[in-house]
Amino acid sequence: MPLGPLLLSLQVAGLSTLLVLVLGLPLARWLAWHHGPWARLVESLVTAPLVLPPVVCGYGLLLLFAPRGPLGAPLERFFGARVIFHWTGAVLAAAVVAFPLLVRTARAALESVPRGYLEAAATCGSTPGRAFLDVHLPLALPGIAAGAVLAFARGLGEFGATVIVAGNIPGKTQTLPLAMYEALMAGDARGAGQMALLVLGLAVPLLFLADRFQRRALGRDRTALLP
Repeated sequence: MPLGPLLLSLQVAGLSTLLVLVLGLPLARWLAWHHGPWARLVESLVTAPLVLPPVVCGYGLLLLFAPRGPLGAPLERFFGARVIFHWTGAVLAAAVVAFPLLVRTARAALESVPRGYLEAAATCGSTPGRAFLDVHLPLALPGIAAGAVLAFARGLGEFGATVIVAGNIPGKTQTLPLAMYEALMAGDARGAGQMALLVLGLAVPLLFLADRFQRRALGRDRTALLP
């Protein structure tokens, strides 16, 4: 079994998780504090990749980041960067499909922090930003960590959007799920089975870790509710 697809899958999952953390945490914080019609609309748009076929997400990214697309053209013209049929396209595809997992989990974790803690920080002179970093974020960290682990696991197993955006180029964009698909198409049932077991062996510990973080967050919530 080739090592290249495994290493690329780990790289793609790691970078996509960092991307969704940077972009998703501010959005999760905003959703945790806003519950109006606009917030519900934004939440629906964020959740859409969970219910849409990954191929649809990949097609949307293809339209946006194609060399003549609204985002792809300026990226290539001003920065010389290309996303389509490049490993960065695999990172972007994994980030899009994993984004809802991080945002929804982080939002729930942030909402679970009693507002009395934040009000107490404000009375001590903390600004909203400082209260978020010193109080809100540390208390919500186990839930956010659970969302990050889920996002990593989702990025590790991404297939549909990746094959549309990055293609299946051996040695360049071929992640582990794509290599498994190629093995199946070539009639290599043994190789495909080995890769399937490897993906399963990676996914189960990640899900177990996410569950541990989630249980820790729930335990902290119950402690906060005690008189």
